[in-house]
Amino acid sequence: LRRLKRYGLLTDEENSLDDILKLTTQRFMERRLQTKIFKQGLAKSIHHARVLIRQRHIRVGKQVVNVPSYLVRIDSEKHIDLAVNSPYGQGRPGRVARKRAAQRAAAAGGSGGDDEDV
Repeated sequence: LRRLKRYGLLTDEENSLDDILKLTTQRFMERRLQTKIFKQGLAKSIHHARVLIRQRHIRVGKQVVNVPSYLVRIDSEKHIDLAVNSPYGQGRPGRVARKRAAQRAAAAGGSGGDDEDV
């Protein structure tokens, strides 16, 4: 019972075995990390949330999580955020962003006659 309450599957008023037997899959699906990220607005869709998790852009507390079915505890729910080293967070820009920045720097540097491959 204590574990089900910690995961947010049961409320404090639900203390009996009958309440456990009344649990539905909907309650479990609402506690998944993938669903929580979508509901918080970190992802545009449920599919985008799954991709962000698998590509290690999401952390819960200080731990980077790459399992979409991770069940989020109630006390960990407020600690869901983008990873520190993620390009979406404060991390280094991605490959394409770095390439475009280098091209802009070269164009601004006065080398206008170069042939650039795109």
